Parts: sequence; structure tokens; C-alpha cells
Amino acid sequence: MEHEPVLTKEQFVPVGKRLENSNAISRPTTTSLQDAWRRLRQNKVALTAIIILVLVLLMALLVPVFSSYSMSSQDGSAVNKGPTLAHIFGTDSLGRDLSVRCWEGARVSLFIAFVATFVNLIIGVFYGGISGYAGGRVDLFMMRLVEIVTTVPDLLWVILLMVIMGPGLHTIIIAISITGWGSMARIVRGQILQLKQSEYVMASRTLGGRGRWILLKHLIPNTMGPIIIELTFSIPNAIFTEATLSYLGLGVPVPLSSWGTLANEGSRMLLLYPYQLLFPALLISITMLGFNLLGDGLRDALDPKMRN
Repeated sequence: MEHEPVLTKEQFVPVGKRLENSNAISRPTTTSLQDAWRRLRQNKVALTAIIILVLVLLMALLVPVFSSYSMSSQDGSAVNKGPTLAHIFGTDSLGRDLSVRCWEGARVSLFIAFVATFVNLIIGVFYGGISGYAGGRVDLFMMRLVEIVTTVPDLLWVILLMVIMGPGLHTIIIAISITGWGSMARIVRGQILQLKQSEYVMASRTLGGRGRWILLKHLIPNTMGPIIIELTFSIPNAIFTEATLSYLGLGVPVPLSSWGTLANEGSRMLLLYPYQLLFPALLISITMLGFNLLGDGLRDALDPKMRN
């Protein structure tokens, strides 16, 4: 019978302890928002868009306040003068400083765009959330209603509302909001349809969670990425819609002015004084481009498939 080998202490060599490296990790943990912000900062185009939009907002807030001219002040000796040091954007047919009028118009155009987009956000998120979570015939009916509302052009809504409510900022905001919330509702509905079969939703339902609690606590917060992206694209759409309506003479009433009304006034003098149309159109284009580029950057930053 063979004897089993005897193990002694000399046969074992301790490797030592390295407690200082026991908790070391190769990369610090980050949340999804931190990772999205890191990727957004690496996107130079998106950062450029943010800088452009911040500058536009600051100019709209500060120029009318600190300028020596007002929006309505007229100078008969400076009628239709081109850009100079005294009037950076030139003057219009009444001798009013076009720079102040453009930045005052920026306030009106951006105010309409932000308010209409906020209304679209509230209506679209809750409407789409309810439609997606309810499903079945409720979802079918609610989506058909969206299609009916959004097929009517904005121009017809504005004309109808002007007949009923009269011209004004509220009329334009309501008209843009009526047709603008449909795309937000569709996006939220699609996300809810995917997420409501998730395990955490089933667990919450098993533990007694009701539909409203699950929708507000679990489903809608997990759709914030697509919602934010849609917001950045809805703002330039609202700016363009307002500019188009104002250009057609259905915009803000006098004495208010927006980029669209300034473009309308400048188009009448296009052949003689093209700068009067150039600057409002340029501001509209730059602002819309900034929001669209920011939306593209946010879409890439918030895409979970691009996390590394």
C-alpha cells in the first residue's frame, strides 16, 4: 500500500497581501447621464451649437436693454441706411435701428417657440403615455384622433382661431400647439409600448403598483432621452412656423415684431435694401441650425448603443 505524500510548510511560499490594490478598478463607474454628458462634450459640433444658442439668447436679452436706441424710436435723417458702426444692422424705412428690432424680435420668436414647445411637451407626453400604456381600442382611438388633428395645416388653424379669438400671441401659440404635440405623443407612445413589458414594470405591477404610479414613476422617466431629443427639434420647428405665419401677415400684431414680421418688412425692400431681409433671415437660419445640430448631438449622446 503506497503512502500518501506528506505536505509541509516549506512547500508553500506565501505571495503576500496587496490590500492597497484590492479595491482598485480600471474605470470609475458613471451614470447614464454622466456618460451622455461626457460624449456630448466630445462632440465639437454640438458644443459649437450650444455656444451659438447661448450667444443668441444673451444678445436677445442684453442688446435691447443696453442699446441707446429703442425698438420704436425713429430717426428721419437715417432712413434706409446700410450697416454702420452706429447702426450695426442698418436702419429701416422709418429710420429705426434694425439691430434692436432684430433682437427684440428674437425675444418674441423664442418666447412663442419655447411656450408652444412646453405645451406640446405636456400634452404629448401624457397623451402618448396613456395611449401606449392602455393599448387596445383606447390606443387605436387616441392615435386616430392624433392623425385627424395633425392632418389639418397650421395655417387653417391660425385663420380659424383668429376668427374666434382675434389676433395675438396667444392665438399663434395655441395654433402651433394644436398640431405640434402629435409627434411627441407618437414618440412617447412607441417607447411606452416597448417598456411596459419590461421586468421592472411587471415587478411593480406584482407588488400592487397601479397604472398611474407605474406610468409616472417608471415608464415616463425612462423615455426622457427621446423626449429631450424631440424637444430640441420641436423648438426650431416652432420658430419656423411662427416666422412663416408672420411672413404671411398672420403673426404677432403691431407694435410687437418677430423675426417673421421683420422678414416680411424686409422682403418689400429686397431689391433696394437687401440687408433688411438678410439679417432677420440669417438669425432665423442660425438659430434653427443650432437647435438641429444640438438635437443630433443629444441623439448620439443619449443613445445607449453608443456607450463605451
